[in-house]
Amino acid sequence: MQRPFAMITGMGHAHGSRLVPNEMLEELMDTTDEWIVTRTGIKQRWWSEEGEYASVLAERAARNAIEEAGVTPEQIDGIIIGTVTGDMKFPSTANFLQARLGADNAFSFDLSAACSGWVYGLSLAESLIATGKGKRILVVGVEILTSMTDMSDRSTAVLFGDAAGAALLEVSDGQAGLLSTYMGSNGKLAELLWAPSGGSRFGITPVVRAAGKEHLLMKGRHVYTHAVRAMADATQQALDLAGLQPEEIDFLVPHQANIRIIQATVERFGFPQDRVIINIDRFGNTSTASIPIALDEARRQGRIKPGHKVVMTVFGGGFTWASGVIQF
Repeated sequence: MQRPFAMITGMGHAHGSRLVPNEMLEELMDTTDEWIVTRTGIKQRWWSEEGEYASVLAERAARNAIEEAGVTPEQIDGIIIGTVTGDMKFPSTANFLQARLGADNAFSFDLSAACSGWVYGLSLAESLIATGKGKRILVVGVEILTSMTDMSDRSTAVLFGDAAGAALLEVSDGQAGLLSTYMGSNGKLAELLWAPSGGSRFGITPVVRAAGKEHLLMKGRHVYTHAVRAMADATQQALDLAGLQPEEIDFLVPHQANIRIIQATVERFGFPQDRVIINIDRFGNTSTASIPIALDEARRQGRIKPGHKVVMTVFGGGFTWASGVIQF
């Protein structure tokens, strides 16, 4: 097993202020609580209120992580944000977060990998620490997916919540840290889950609106098939890279996309249900924020303890996927 280069010393999460239970969605669209729970496992989610844009939620999560780590914003060397719903096209949301935190000594940038963004960022931060580019890197996943969701499309509108999750990575003490990370992608399947408008290819024009391409678009059945396969394969890759067997893992933290996807991944490896972290029922699909939120909650609840080994796996639009093993 490789000696870890970086370890998580602080975590935090935040969500939008508006609690949206399934019953509220029954009033907005043709759906029911039973339909949503059966197909997704979601009972409620949190939506952002006016003024709660990406950098606002990112700041709330980041300050929790910084406080737990016992450092000051000025001691942070870099900020990486995984997001596809940043404050604006540029500057990066990470730049705005740097300013909000007062992290004046940090470089900052965003990366775009959809739901996989936080794990991608974690892998990159580890590499930066290992090569001496920084001693403390803040990695945040934040999405305001309600900003790109068609609220008349029940296949997507019932899924998403607005939230952020953050972790501060520092040089490992050798006893804990990231044991492995793995990343993958397949751009040939991009049209199965994408948000095509707003870029240089499809501007937001009357033609684009008429074609229904203004919002996030998803072909759910196809996404399910690829997600289950990719998350299972990524989990195995992370375990192999860490030199571990499934029975040596204390917890599996899967991307909280859909309860059926989670169950299929769990069955592939035979993880006992009490060793799987699931909170999709309370947060919905928060995209790149889902894994750091689940990790942070489980740690604060005392489920994940020092010494525990945790494997995380995620699948996102585009397509992207990623995984990793952390020893806390």
